[in-house]
Amino acid sequence: MIIRSDETADIAVPGTDGVMRLHLFRPAGEGRFPAVLFYSEIYQVTGPIRRLAALLAGQGYLVAVPEVYHEYEALGTVLQYDQPGTDRGNVLKITKPVAAFDADAKAALAYLRTHEACTGKLATLGVCLGGHLAYRAALNPSVSAAAIFYATDIHSGTLGAGKADDSLARMGELKAETLFVWGRQDPHVPFVGRQVIRERLEEVGACYEWHEVNAAHAFLRDEGPRYDPALFLQAVSWMLALFQRTLTLR
Repeated sequence: MIIRSDETADIAVPGTDGVMRLHLFRPAGEGRFPAVLFYSEIYQVTGPIRRLAALLAGQGYLVAVPEVYHEYEALGTVLQYDQPGTDRGNVLKITKPVAAFDADAKAALAYLRTHEACTGKLATLGVCLGGHLAYRAALNPSVSAAAIFYATDIHSGTLGAGKADDSLARMGELKAETLFVWGRQDPHVPFVGRQVIRERLEEVGACYEWHEVNAAHAFLRDEGPRYDPALFLQAVSWMLALFQRTLTLR
């Protein structure tokens, strides 16, 4: 399927100054498609993120990738996969208030739900920091599914300013069918952290799918030494099956 990947939308976020930029990817033909709010790593909309968004759009989805640090960086800023970029992304992750991340999600979901190319069906997707943000966005009742890859800080409750989020406490609000994928060699989410998350999912009776693979953090990123192409294909197949089941067959 031929796609469009040249569109952006600058949308207002209630309660904040300025705008948040969404990078849009969608099938080039006419029609309406389920929408996926895709949250990036701490580096914002990098080449690997754009390529994964394009892959998903080519399967028949309207995909929006927000610039998560829009209050702190100029529109269009992409942090590099180097030490300065990593340091900057990690600082902003604990500078921005959790409430601001949540306000972004509500604004982006509202935009997608009423987009001319959207069926009204919504899902979230995220990797690393974005996995945590995709989980929090999926607490919104309009979201039918969430695909969450090696999400950081859920187990430790350390997202945002003050490093004291309520993500675990709010898990009972999760109504979306959810896919969790973890790397067993990921130092950011060790075994005990994964165990905390899964026990909480069981406690609240969540509808979820769980995979742990022999991989490092960021194994989906198709740049750098941690990329695992075989696991990339396997993990993407799990995601596409979830989205097809929840967004197109129901």
